[in-house]
Amino acid sequence: MNSTADETGGGRPQKTEGKDHKKPTAEALRGAIQLGIGYSVGNMTSKPDRDVLMQDFYVVESVFLPSEGSNLTPAHHYPDFRFKNYAPLAFRYFRELFGIKPDDYLYSICKEPLIELSNPGASSSWFYLTSDDEFIIKTVQPKEAEFLQKLLPGYYMNLNQNPRTLLPKFYGLYCIQCGGVNIRLVVMNNVLPRSLKMHYKYDLKGSTCKRRASRKERAKPSPTFKDLDFQEMHEGLYFDADTYSALMKTLQRDCRVLESFKIMDYSLLLGIHVLDRKLRGRGGIGDSKRQGGQKVLYSTARESIQGDGKAAEPLPDADDDTLGGIPAKHKDEKLLIFLGIIDILQSYRFIKKVEHSWKALVHDGDTVSVHRPNFYADRFLKFMGTTVFKKIHPLRGASSRRKKNSIQPCRSASQEVLSTVKEESKEERRAQSLENLDDTEAHSSQKPDVIPSSTRQISAATMSSDSSLDDVKTEPQTHSEYRDDRRTSSSTLALEDSTLSASHSLASTPESGLDVYL
Repeated sequence: MNSTADETGGGRPQKTEGKDHKKPTAEALRGAIQLGIGYSVGNMTSKPDRDVLMQDFYVVESVFLPSEGSNLTPAHHYPDFRFKNYAPLAFRYFRELFGIKPDDYLYSICKEPLIELSNPGASSSWFYLTSDDEFIIKTVQPKEAEFLQKLLPGYYMNLNQNPRTLLPKFYGLYCIQCGGVNIRLVVMNNVLPRSLKMHYKYDLKGSTCKRRASRKERAKPSPTFKDLDFQEMHEGLYFDADTYSALMKTLQRDCRVLESFKIMDYSLLLGIHVLDRKLRGRGGIGDSKRQGGQKVLYSTARESIQGDGKAAEPLPDADDDTLGGIPAKHKDEKLLIFLGIIDILQSYRFIKKVEHSWKALVHDGDTVSVHRPNFYADRFLKFMGTTVFKKIHPLRGASSRRKKNSIQPCRSASQEVLSTVKEESKEERRAQSLENLDDTEAHSSQKPDVIPSSTRQISAATMSSDSSLDDVKTEPQTHSEYRDDRRTSSSTLALEDSTLSASHSLASTPESGLDVYL
């Protein structure tokens, strides 16, 4: 095995070493993928761990695997092929960042035969899924592989800052040269679990120009619909406030990253599972590691938007049957949402600019899919945040009633305390007035024709308080006589007190020059 420069720039098939130049069959391609990844990743385990350097992003390791075998490679029953491993140290770091051990990675890809999937998109890519539902392998065009390799340094920086992302998680970039062709493929996380039936699948871009599934696509058992189909079939997916906020913040962050790399024409792959229907739509998944717990960190939809970036275990409220789906509602249906951003290897190059200009002549330029990156990101976020994803608003009437009921008992208690204090003060003043009245009656029985000045002062002071006039007596009379003549007595006492107060003030003023006699 040797390290060479980047060889993915060519767009035409290149002849390779081998006994024939026939295009490999699907079975031969799957076998070559497993054999090549198994050999290259296994060989990486003998290399010591170290920090990733800038030159590591551009290293390509190449090895030739003949069918009869060699001193370094095992024999196999596939055609001879050459296997290339791009930026092996960088991708090893990415796998470690997501908690993928080399043995688990090899076990998932090489243990069971790969499952071939139908291609829902317009590209001619082939898709293969590992039997444990963890990884998906996609063939890419030469320009896409070249762009991904140039993107790796920025991708490395973004993952270090935030592993909680809905962007594709790349675990390896490889190339197989066999039968006169170069087949480039990338290993990514699987967005839609195979063990749950997706009742609806959407490929959403936020554009409306020709964004409707074709008749051929609709005739498939599990069709993939588009933007206009979503607007007709769903009125929006509703989330609680916290989930909606976390989802939109994640999408905004990811779109700004893509915009900074001048990436556009990406899509949101959205899978909807209706919980009210049969939960398990396709049976078990056999030798699945997901049945024993999540093996890859931040790989599920819920972890991608709500994970704390540190936990190595599933979220505590995650149910095994949900497989990390995000709870949502649509009308009266309870849903599980699976989503991820796909097809990010499309940059706004010259060909895309020409495509946008040509489509803008025929259609509205703002509605076509291909557009400049900043406009594309804004349109994408607006469509997702207003049309696709919506927030459940709490009932204002119910919340205001709860607040009113919680405040009302506090007000009643404070009023009761104030009224109790007032009553106690009234009782004290009444008792004091009665004691003063008894003293007044005792003095009045001895000298009925004279009202002591002290008694008049006490009576006047008592009347000025908050107590009722019915509780105070200032004359030596019986109780019944006092009640009948209380108004006359009150006016008389008030007049006498005002006279005495005036006389006292004159007597205490030396500047008056008068002698006052009482």
